[in-house]
Amino acid sequence: MKRPWSIWSWAATVAMMMTLATAATADEPARAPGYVLHGTGPGWRELKEADFAPVNGDPDTWTWKDGVFHCKGTPVGVIRIKKPVTNFELVLRWRHLKSGGNSGVFVWAPEKALEGLKPNHLPPGGIEVQILDHGYAEQYEKQTGKKPDWFTTHGDVFPVGTSKMKPFPPLSPDGSRSFPTKQLSLGLNQWNHYYVRGVNGEIRLWVNGEEVSGGSECKPASGFLCLESEGSPVEFKEIRLRELP
Repeated sequence: MKRPWSIWSWAATVAMMMTLATAATADEPARAPGYVLHGTGPGWRELKEADFAPVNGDPDTWTWKDGVFHCKGTPVGVIRIKKPVTNFELVLRWRHLKSGGNSGVFVWAPEKALEGLKPNHLPPGGIEVQILDHGYAEQYEKQTGKKPDWFTTHGDVFPVGTSKMKPFPPLSPDGSRSFPTKQLSLGLNQWNHYYVRGVNGEIRLWVNGEEVSGGSECKPASGFLCLESEGSPVEFKEIRLRELP
């Protein structure tokens, strides 16, 4: 009687160990889609007020307080980091403070596009990673009587002005924008997380932990990172950058 029990006990133990091993391995992929990169490992640095240079705003367009970069939204324009980048990773959190708010991150904006830029103008070059509040789509539908088909509020990526990019599908009707594969952006007054990676002329965007949009063959593939002021208050925090080879 002891021998069969011993065999059963051994078999049960092996089965349990295999189950635990399988669960442990399967656990990682389950967490991966929603994993939020905080940008705290080797090579990462936090960007603060001193890391940015004004471009075409008023002295009070951008204010820094308690680790939060507040933008009042006027005049329309951008603020840039002080040094251009080529290959990089950027993480940040953002939230709109007014329904229908519009903002964005400009990637690889050429120096020429920023020189002499007047207030109430955006750079005529760069790749825009858009930051739109859901109220923007709602207002568009009320004004036009139709649902928007040329933009989304979940992380469009597209070239601006003289810059070029081959957008990843799905595409906007005119083929100029990479539309997000998922609708993950949170609404008004809620903090969203963006992870933007630019390597060898390719841009990829993760929204709240999941990759959604991007593009390849960007030209130029080096330049300034900018935060956008476009008509309504928006806040940014935990802005971290890692430059890559």
